[in-house]
This record gives sequence, structure tokens and C-alpha cells, in this order.
Amino acid sequence: MSDTVAATPRTITGAETPVLARLSTLDRFLPVWIIAAMVLGLVLGRVVPGLADVLDAVRVGDVSLPIAIGLLLMMYPVLAKVRYSELDRVTGDRTLLGASLVLNWLIGPALMFALAWLLLPDLPEYRTGLVIVGLARCIAMVLIWNDLSCGDREAAAVLVAINSVFQIVAFAALGWFYLQVLPGWLGLSTTSAEFSVRAIVLSVLVFLGIPLVAGFLTRTIGERAKGRDWYEGRLLPRIGPVALYGLLVTIVLLFALQGDAITSRPWDVARIALPLLAYFALMFSGSFVLGMRLRLGYAKTATLAFTAAGNNFELAIAVSIGTFGVTSGQALAGVVGPLIEVPVLVALVYVALGAGHRFFPDDPTVPSRRTA
Repeated sequence: MSDTVAATPRTITGAETPVLARLSTLDRFLPVWIIAAMVLGLVLGRVVPGLADVLDAVRVGDVSLPIAIGLLLMMYPVLAKVRYSELDRVTGDRTLLGASLVLNWLIGPALMFALAWLLLPDLPEYRTGLVIVGLARCIAMVLIWNDLSCGDREAAAVLVAINSVFQIVAFAALGWFYLQVLPGWLGLSTTSAEFSVRAIVLSVLVFLGIPLVAGFLTRTIGERAKGRDWYEGRLLPRIGPVALYGLLVTIVLLFALQGDAITSRPWDVARIALPLLAYFALMFSGSFVLGMRLRLGYAKTATLAFTAAGNNFELAIAVSIGTFGVTSGQALAGVVGPLIEVPVLVALVYVALGAGHRFFPDDPTVPSRRTA
């Protein structure tokens, strides 16, 4: 939550004041505001002539500047909450790091490839777009979902950083494998595509590098100047709500940019949505069960599940547009990604909290039913 979730470790007792009594209106009705932001963006993109062109014209390379600003506002407060002095606690956890690498870079892309071919065998452009979405591992919005589910902030920061490195070094090679090599082995049709390494690097630098540096400097300078108690008790509650405002602004802008494309082809959107829904459900549930089997505890299990289920839709859209064109089916598949991902992962926040109560009854990092 924007201003009420304690810093890691999140040990919560039943004697505390219920969180719902302390939540702002924005926090309490977050799913409502997210759906409203999606609808507002779609309506604006549909009814305001030239709005999408105006927003899309303001770019830095392949990155839409308005969306970049929204994402930076969204990520900065979350990264300012991370206790960077405790990152060694996560980097030494080889079980967590190994599980995340396998889920993100082996199972995730393979699952999306299988679902795309199984459910969209007659739609090659949309199928290719979904494969690209599967290769773009999440480095941005996952921090919001992790924070809302009371996951481990330090673990999320480390896993996102690892995903960023792998995205730079492995994205193009995996794209070649899943679009040309593997289909050829299976006797399926292949797709030729050359991905822009520049677009991948720029995406990582903008969507992770800038807010990460800003968050690190804010905590370092703030703690040195006023101490940790002041920083976490006074400053973080003030900047925390900015993350959710940034999330809502990003959603409005994203859907305003693509509102016409989405609303003009509802059946195509429905076809693309089906494998995405299956993907998010399977990746999240499978990762959560794996975390339980590995005895990672609730906080790290939630973090593992969200980092595995989320995708870097900003990169997927940029790569699809840069490679196949703004009006291509591949680009539309990338745009539908957040249309499905945002409400689904918000719902999975509540699923994670419910699973924490049921399967981790003695874990102190699980919010009690009075405080969840």
C-alpha cells in the first residue's frame, strides 16, 4: 500500500490498528481506480481526435516520454523504500535466485510460445507479438504488485535487476530461437525479425536505471541526514502515494495511446486475451507453489510469483512497433498485454494475500486478517 506497508521485514501483530482504517481512499479502492483509469484512457483515445498522435510524437528514441514519466513516478517511491544495505541477504539466497532465473528465462518464454501456438495457430502476427511479450520479463510494474502484496522489497529489487541484465544480453538471442529455430525444429512456420539492441538497453536504463539511482540516493542521503526512523516514519509516507498516482497516470496514457486500436477490434483483443489470461494464471500459481515447496516463506514466495508472472509491456510494445510497425498485429498484441495484465495482477495481489493466510499461518511477514 502506498503509505501503510511497513519496510521489510513486515512483521505484523494482531494488536496493531487495522490497516483498512488507516488507508487513504486511493489505496482502499485501488481496483476501482485502475479500472476507471483504463476506461478513461480508452475513451480519450477513441473520442479525442489526434490525442494518440500527439502523445506518441513526444518520444526519446523508441520510448514514449509521457509513459516514461508516468512509470518513473510509479517506480521511484517503491525503490526509495528498498533497504539497500540488506541486499546481501537476497544475493546470498541461491535457491531464490536460481528459481527466478529458471522461471523467467526458461519456463516463461516457453509457456508463452506454447500458448500462442496452441490458441492462435491461424493468427501469425498476434502469435509473434505474444512470443515477444513472453520474452520481455518485467522490470517495472512488478514492484508495485510486489509492494501491494507485502512481498520482499529487497528481493524484488535484486530479481528485477537480474532480469534487466538478462534482458540486455539474452532478448535478441531468445527472440531468434523462439521465432526461427524452435518453430523450424517443430515443422512450424518461422518469423524473421531483427530486434533493436538499442531499444532494449534504452528501456532498461529509462524504466529501471533512473528510478533505481533516484531511490538509492534518496534513502542514502535521507538516512545520513535524519536517520532511518525519520526516513521511514516521516518521508516515505509522504512520497509513497506518488507511486499509485504514477500507476494511474501511466494506465490512462497507455490506453489513450492505443484506445482506437483496442476498441476497433474487440474480437481480436478477445483472441489475444485468452492465452495471456492462461499465461498469467499458470505462471503465478506455478511460481507460488514452487516458492512454497522451496520453503522460501511468504514474502519471498510472493515476490518470486509476481516477478515470474509479470512482463515488460513497455519493451514488448517498443520492440514490436520498431520491428513490425505501429499498425501491425504484433504491436496490437503488445498493447493488449497491459490491458489484461493490470487487472489480473491486481486480482492476484488479493490471491497472494489470501494464500498467505492459508498456507503461511505462522509466517510473521503475512499481514493478519485484521490488517490485510
